[in-house]
Amino acid sequence: MKIQIINGPNLNLLGMREPSVYGDQSFSAFFERLKEVFPEIRLDYYQSNVEGEIINKIHETGFDYDGIILNAGGYTHTSVAIRDAIKSVRTPVIEVHISNVYAREEFRHQSMISAVCAGVIGGFGLNSYRLAVEALKIANKTDQ
Repeated sequence: MKIQIINGPNLNLLGMREPSVYGDQSFSAFFERLKEVFPEIRLDYYQSNVEGEIINKIHETGFDYDGIILNAGGYTHTSVAIRDAIKSVRTPVIEVHISNVYAREEFRHQSMISAVCAGVIGGFGLNSYRLAVEALKIANKTDQ
């Protein structure tokens, strides 16, 4: 099984950016632990602050991976282009958020991508990614 994790803008600053919201652990440290928890799964990680690069990664992995876990950051609320990229690929995409977006500013309550994703997981800190991997594992077993 192959899963691509894609993080959007400002998520390269995890561990430093607003630790009260996003925690104090870097994503790279968390990702190493995630790979230890799921040694049977090939987990790949990509981060970009650029919308077009995120779209390119969705296109690149959206036909031969078993799942994409996407935290589009601020683009979640604004990007029709990322929404269209998700709709254009066969690989199921799970939208992930570290924080509970519904406990935050109202503009974060709207997602441009939720309706075209297989599911949405949020509010569990970095464990939201682990839960998304579990969901993709279950979905992959069901599809076989």
